[in-house]
Amino acid sequence: MRIRRKGLKRMKHMRIKTCLLTICLLWGTDAEVLAAPKKDRPYYENRGEIVWEVPTEEKLIALTFDDGPDPADTPRILDLLKQYDVKATFFLIGTKAERYPELVQREAAEGHELANHTYRHTYFNKKIPERRIRDELTKAQDAIHRISGQKPHLFRPPGGYYNETLVQTAKKEGFTVIMWSWHMDTLDWDTPGVNKITSKVLNNARNGDIVLFHDYVEGKTETIEALKKILPELKQRGYRFVTVSELLSYRKLSPVKQMER
Repeated sequence: MRIRRKGLKRMKHMRIKTCLLTICLLWGTDAEVLAAPKKDRPYYENRGEIVWEVPTEEKLIALTFDDGPDPADTPRILDLLKQYDVKATFFLIGTKAERYPELVQREAAEGHELANHTYRHTYFNKKIPERRIRDELTKAQDAIHRISGQKPHLFRPPGGYYNETLVQTAKKEGFTVIMWSWHMDTLDWDTPGVNKITSKVLNNARNGDIVLFHDYVEGKTETIEALKKILPELKQRGYRFVTVSELLSYRKLSPVKQMER
């Protein structure tokens, strides 16, 4: 009888021990999950690995143009930028740069910044191996450098799709990932109307904004007519147009970035 009670007591202790161990493991797992940083905009923004805008007291704004060069739209945009003495950043597709090298050379000669937008305009909205991301980046980089002599250090993923693999691959290849101010997505690629594009920019302009335009759209562009209204108005308000790299020079280091230095 004593032996049986002893056995029951031992079993009871073992059960309690097992329960306590399970609770500890569960708490430990939860703590790890809670401690793991959520890799969203604040995470990448605080680390300086992705840039959406550069808050500053200076009246600066950066215009960016994606998906070019295009033989119909790019020259007209360049003419307007020249007329108003505006410098912009062009995120170039490698295959198009090879097709229209004279436009890439003109952009560089007129003081605009050239940046990488992949070789084939590849969307990274699915799991894509690092080697393919690197291939898209390096092929575009080689084409732009060969044509213009410039070596871009800024990269914008098509569609704004990004993930940890893309960000770290771009970083290894020497690129900073550049998005755009969320309130400055003109949606000009969807031809929403000249007035909508114009009001999107003029009603929302803030210091340090990065504005998203396209110098290639399917169908007839509305971007050029919108720019005819946007450029003089922003100039009148006292804004200075800068390239994205110039804007980045006004960026303050975050605590995370400072610790890494």
